[in-house]
Amino acid sequence: MQQRTRTWVGIGAGVVVLGIVAAVVGPGLYADWANDRADAAPTLEAQVQGAPVTATDGTWTVTDGSFAGYRLEEVLRGQDVTVTGRTDQVTGTLTVADGALTAAEVVVDMASIATDQPPRDGYFRDQAIQVVRYPTATFTLTEPVELPQDATSAQLTGDLTIRDVTREVTVDADLAASGDVVQVVGSVPITFADYGVQAPSLGFVTVEDDGFVEFDLRLAAD
Repeated sequence: MQQRTRTWVGIGAGVVVLGIVAAVVGPGLYADWANDRADAAPTLEAQVQGAPVTATDGTWTVTDGSFAGYRLEEVLRGQDVTVTGRTDQVTGTLTVADGALTAAEVVVDMASIATDQPPRDGYFRDQAIQVVRYPTATFTLTEPVELPQDATSAQLTGDLTIRDVTREVTVDADLAASGDVVQVVGSVPITFADYGVQAPSLGFVTVEDDGFVEFDLRLAAD
């Protein structure tokens, strides 16, 4: 109980500070500032955009340069504010056989996801996700995916598990190759309540019920 009280006190203090800042500079100006600090949606790097991927049989491993996280919308005093959280603590492997993606598992360390506001991160870790009990989120491919020669996109069907709740999702992913590394980017729309996460409402700050899981994976052949 004491831990929970301290967590809420910390969240409340952080939210009050944000509210004061918004009141002083104006909600519109604060929203513009906050939106400028949000990370851009994952996209293929300029040098590999349009570079097709030729499926090579074998095992591919998530490597350096990868990240995953979330994107959601807050409403602060009537102004829409985009919030993004990111982590590079992502692991996983994918298997390609006979020109098809036959297996994949990607694991994200939820405790390491961070935004630009530590109080918000404290709520995310301790209340929303409860990372002590549920330290990771996982995507597991459930249907093989044919990868035609010179593929630039793929639709991935699998199970997304957050807080030990598993839901089937479909991911429209963009693919590109750069040397020996394949880049895979995409996002998954989610409804927080589907995973047992209650979007907070703290008076002048509310969080929308829906958001996105985003990812940028760099894969190297073993």
